[in-house]
Formats: sequence, structure tokens, C-alpha cells
Amino acid sequence: MVKIEGAGHKLEVVRFLSEREIPVCTHLGLTPQSVLRLGGFKVQGREEKAAAQLLADAQAAVEAGASLLVLECVPTPLAQKITAAVPAPTIGIGAGPHCDGKVLVMHDMLGLDSGHRRPRFVKDFLAEGGSVAGAFRAYAAAVRDGSFPDAEHAYA
Repeated sequence: MVKIEGAGHKLEVVRFLSEREIPVCTHLGLTPQSVLRLGGFKVQGREEKAAAQLLADAQAAVEAGASLLVLECVPTPLAQKITAAVPAPTIGIGAGPHCDGKVLVMHDMLGLDSGHRRPRFVKDFLAEGGSVAGAFRAYAAAVRDGSFPDAEHAYA
């Protein structure tokens, strides 16, 4: 699967690849490769106009052929609305509990310090898991039972 960050003019690429049976994941919200254009690591879609644009981008990406959407640093209500509005599965990272799946970068899940401010959605599973393998088990169990992400690890 090819991951493409953003929508807009990139939808032509999504369409081109999907027409050739190459699966595409569209990454929306906070897009790490263009984080500086977004003004840094900030929640995306809080204002009404920005939320409407993210919803429209998600719908356009799926219409162009994206078979999976990653929603990063998106307020929980918006991620829930997008998940309900599109037929493709959504994977959330900092997007609350209502996405179809969750992902957390391994270094964040293990509580490794990157030297940057830790995002709200990060939880140190190594602390409760006792080992790297235990951290992975604790993360998987928390996602499966719905205890992660909770309100403490999501954006309103």
C-alpha cells in the first residue's frame, strides 16, 4: 500500500494508482511531511471551516480510490464524523476512540524521549507492560478493550 499525505492536487495521484490496482492510504489531518507548512505539530480541524475541509478531503480521497484513511491529530468528534461518512476504514492517531483502528508510533508507545514535546495522544505502555513485549501486549489489549485512546489521550 502506498501512503500519500494530504488531498487536493494529490488526488490525481491517488486516482492514478488506484486505477492500476495499487492500494492507497491517504493521510489527513496533521501530515508529518508538511508539518512546518501547518504551523508545527498542532491539532487540525478545530475551526468549522477547517473541519469541513478535512471531511471533504476524506470523501474526495475515497472517491479517488483511497482504500484506507489515516487521521492524525484530529478532534474526536470530527474523526467520528469522518469515520461515519466514508466507506473506507479510518485509522486514528490522536483522533480519539471512534476510528475503525488505531496506530501509535513504536517509540511513542515505548515512552522513548524524542527531545520534543510529547503529543497528548502518546501513552507510555512500557511503563505498565514491564518489557517491550509486554508494552506491545498492553497496547493491543487497551485498543481491543476500548480503554485506549481515552479522553486523556484525545482532542476535543
